[in-house]
Amino acid sequence: MNQEYLRKPAWLKIKLPKGTNYKEIKQIVESHHLNTICTSGKCPNMGECWSAGTATLMILGDICTRSCKFCATQSGKPLPVDESEPLNVAKSIHLLGLRHAVITSVDRDDLPDKGAGHWKKTIDAIRLMNPDTTLEVLIPDFDGEPELIQFVLDAAPDIVSHNLETVRRLTPLVRSRAKYEVSLKVISTIAASGVVPKSGIMVGLGETPDEVEETMDDLLAAGCRVLTIGQYLQPSKSHLPVEAYIHPDQFEKYRLTALAKGFSMVESAPLVRSSYHAERHVM
Repeated sequence: MNQEYLRKPAWLKIKLPKGTNYKEIKQIVESHHLNTICTSGKCPNMGECWSAGTATLMILGDICTRSCKFCATQSGKPLPVDESEPLNVAKSIHLLGLRHAVITSVDRDDLPDKGAGHWKKTIDAIRLMNPDTTLEVLIPDFDGEPELIQFVLDAAPDIVSHNLETVRRLTPLVRSRAKYEVSLKVISTIAASGVVPKSGIMVGLGETPDEVEETMDDLLAAGCRVLTIGQYLQPSKSHLPVEAYIHPDQFEKYRLTALAKGFSMVESAPLVRSSYHAERHVM
């Protein structure tokens, strides 16, 4: 059967965006010329999160230098870095009154420092204007260069997340440039700094339960303690097809297995994404 025609099961129904908070976030994001992974990544939880007054802001533009086969974010040649962005992000978090903020970015392999300096400026601006806001950052791999990762760590976010995305066998198929071992190295660098390390994977790409458990073991060995597991959803016909829709019961098995192995916190359900319920992950 052509996997493109797999019918979505009932448990993948998505709530439509609505409510005052949703409209307020949309207005603030647009008026400050900001990007969110919620819209660029076609996140299925956008309605729920925006209605609850939270959003994941995306810095360094909305065009990624990589072209991963799972990701809805536009790829190509990025625009120049917006030097006003750190202040605009900080102002937006203040206007939204966020107690916990999540920041992510596209990959910027075109920049000498791959965007690490801009990351630090953004975190510093957020800290200055929002001293009581806890902060999670979901970072790219910076090609595994420790000094660039350290730029972000030196700005002292509360949680640093880097997604492994999939199991070892499928990584070359799913990710355009990133490597499984490099991502584990990034997570090890985060863990060694004393900051809470977090990672996430997608399922439904053809992995086996044994491979998911092997990935859990690899993440634990790298020092990861917070894990998210969610269903892969095909953003368009040009992206990888869904190989299987994983039943919620299997997600619960993954959650219990991960906790038994030693993870401190696990979010595992079909619509879980990296920043889903992120405020719970501050330790």
